[in-house]
Amino acid sequence: MAPKRATITSIAKHLNLDVSTVSRVLNGLAKKYRISEKTVKLVTNTANELNYTPNKIAKSLRLKKTFTIGLIVPDISNPWFAEIALRIEKESRKVGYNVFLCNSSDDINIEKESMNLLAEWKVDGVIMVPIGLEYDHLLDFYNNHIPLVLIDRFFENVEIPYVSTNDYSGAFDAIEHLIDNGHKNIACIQGVVGTSSNTQRVEGYENALKKHNIPLDENFILGDDFNFENGYAQTKQIIKNLNKTNITAIFSTSNQITLGALKAMKEENINIPDDISIISFDEHNYSDLLYIPISTVTHFDDNLGKKAIELLFNQIDNKTSTQENILLPTHLTKRESVKNRLAKVTK
Repeated sequence: MAPKRATITSIAKHLNLDVSTVSRVLNGLAKKYRISEKTVKLVTNTANELNYTPNKIAKSLRLKKTFTIGLIVPDISNPWFAEIALRIEKESRKVGYNVFLCNSSDDINIEKESMNLLAEWKVDGVIMVPIGLEYDHLLDFYNNHIPLVLIDRFFENVEIPYVSTNDYSGAFDAIEHLIDNGHKNIACIQGVVGTSSNTQRVEGYENALKKHNIPLDENFILGDDFNFENGYAQTKQIIKNLNKTNITAIFSTSNQITLGALKAMKEENINIPDDISIISFDEHNYSDLLYIPISTVTHFDDNLGKKAIELLFNQIDNKTSTQENILLPTHLTKRESVKNRLAKVTK
């Protein structure tokens, strides 16, 4: 027969102490109630000897907190979102919270179901990467005083706190790097149209061309998703029309698009960077390991998860919905996938 689980009451009885004294020690309130160090040591040692574990349900009821938060991402198989999940889980654990992870599968209905589920489970707050263009359900959630922070993607002029990166400047820097190396016919394989990340990256692409007086060809902006299949299909199309367009470089707006583009170029025997140069938004652990290391815009920052947790707990602890938005900087890593077309050929 398994031994009975140690409780605050059983420890108090074992030590002949008041239940309130044991409870205050085990809940870290000894200093507040001026409990002696001798008693603290006695209670702590006894709790350890008896393998005492706190009753989370009782604690939750008492403090009106579940010590859980929800995290909703569009695609956990995407290394970028997996990295976000790891960082959020790590930062949550530091403050004694567990994470319920939901995968919305890039489906707005699943996103809504996930939010309803997390509300039913009484999570203390939610961090999410929104997938689409709808945000009324997010506002309903937020206006019902459930702490909410958006991460990576957000909605302009919608008063929900967010943490993201400066996608515009990252894309602008990437295109300027291509232009500085003599590229003018630059294709842009974009992601989900209308999302904040895609909008800013495409605007960065367009404005860098404008700054250097390079006419914008709308036909050079291709695609509609951040996934592998989009990168593969659009690159195949670019290669097919190469003689007409004279495209010399591809700006990929995500690491998954880049993988698809690389597969297409390999199949078509396209040499990087001599035939086509490529630069990618999103660093990946494969970027510098390829035969031709890929130039990238790095937009993951260790602070991304930390800042999201900070914003969320500002709401949880203060029980107020404070609007605060954070944009973190990007970093351009120049590698060998961009050809310098201005360099003179020496015999």
